[in-house]
Amino acid sequence: MRRVSIAGSRFTGLDNQPEADGLIDIVIVNAAEVSRSYYARDYDVNAKQLPKCWSLNTQTPAPDVPDDRRESARCMDCVQNVRGSGGGGGRACRFHQRLAVVEEQALDVVYQLQVPASSIFGSARSKSAMPLQAYAKFLSGHQTPSLAVVTRISFDRSSPVPKLFFYPQRPLEEDELDRVRFMVDHPDTLEAIAFDPKSSVVGRGSPFAKTEGFDINSLS
Repeated sequence: MRRVSIAGSRFTGLDNQPEADGLIDIVIVNAAEVSRSYYARDYDVNAKQLPKCWSLNTQTPAPDVPDDRRESARCMDCVQNVRGSGGGGGRACRFHQRLAVVEEQALDVVYQLQVPASSIFGSARSKSAMPLQAYAKFLSGHQTPSLAVVTRISFDRSSPVPKLFFYPQRPLEEDELDRVRFMVDHPDTLEAIAFDPKSSVVGRGSPFAKTEGFDINSLS
């Protein structure tokens, strides 16, 4: 699977925007719901390691988490959900959201971008500095699905850890939009948004329709 890395507050991994200087232009084709995972060791996106416990709904461990790996029956009661349980005063069990994105220069090549909690939640600083959920609400307020626009992603340079901002650059042309629609349920897209440590296969359909503020399946 192709992945976009944000390590060191630098974008790497894109074919047409290699080592981009602080910002990239992409189209968000699909996305998983917000999930969370706890790693007994420090998480490394480039290392193949199984989280000790994980949740697909942020409320309870996923059904396929073995009983002897479950930290708690409910996420709200878990010691790994307490602030300070992780490095830097945060939670050891971290929220994240996986996006399937394509570059505007290559609309049929899918990448996975995993967005950390600091880039999902919070208030917008301006129309050009929105975390993901604020960006979703902005697009929804304009009756615009994410797949209809080129999204610019940049780093918050005041943050000591990689933190992303989202804002719209331009609407897609009709021929571009037709190509992106075709990619919504493409196997590469579904693999990019899957979070199953044992398998990358997920069912058809768009879980992005369940993500707050986004509507991937309709164009108003």
